[in-house]
Amino acid sequence: QVQLVESGGGLVQAGGSLRLSCAASGRTFSMYGMGWFRQAPGKEREFVAAITWSDGSTYHADSGKGRFTISRDNAKNTVYLQLSSLKPEDTAVYYCAARNNYDLRRSSPRVYNYWGQGTQVTVSS
Repeated sequence: QVQLVESGGGLVQAGGSLRLSCAASGRTFSMYGMGWFRQAPGKEREFVAAITWSDGSTYHADSGKGRFTISRDNAKNTVYLQLSSLKPEDTAVYYCAARNNYDLRRSSPRVYNYWGQGTQVTVSS
């Protein structure tokens, strides 16, 4: 099992920045990659970004390109999501997730095996 704990959410004004963290523990050696998703009230869970644990290759959704950046610290078993130039429509609960296997469908929640509890990001206008 892998346990994921997110932190770093909060209330920020439009145009501001936040850095989310996701600390992994447990059988972390089994992880192939990690991702960030978000879910706003009444909406489906939406892919934000993904990263491969071994080589750090990244993939970002169009909605966050140029504003959001995923990164990882292998030594700390931690993945980060830097959020910049935030907009009110970025308001959501942000979740990190981990997957055990290579899968081209890295933007689909279905390929992730473990999930954190989520952290709220609220952007005021």
